[in-house]
Amino acid sequence: MSKETSNQAGDMNAMRLDKWLWAARFFKTRTLASEAVETGKVKLGGEHVKPARNLRVGDKLLIDNGSDSWEVGVLGLSDKRGAAPVARLLYAETQASIARREQTAEERKLFREPGSTIKGRPTKRDRRQLSKAGDHS
Repeated sequence: MSKETSNQAGDMNAMRLDKWLWAARFFKTRTLASEAVETGKVKLGGEHVKPARNLRVGDKLLIDNGSDSWEVGVLGLSDKRGAAPVARLLYAETQASIARREQTAEERKLFREPGSTIKGRPTKRDRRQLSKAGDHS
């Protein structure tokens, strides 16, 4: 019986990293969270870890999900995926991370896709105009 009690107490203090990432809504599925940890896109305390690694309150995580990257501290543990406002209570993002994410979002807004003005394949006339414009600049 003491083993069961210790396991239950352990569950209250620590949980799997991939499960927490899913519950905190950094990844849509646990599989994606697990793959991100295995490929090194999630670091615990700056180190590469495995998806089954126990996560505790107070741990620092570096998370890169492809579109954004976060630097967060773990404030709470949950094995259930809830609404986004509830999930935000599980972590605290550092000020440097917030500033970096805002800057990248702004850069994405300002970046103009080079081919956005061309609709479909350019015609012979369009190619001539493009080459003339290239000669003058």
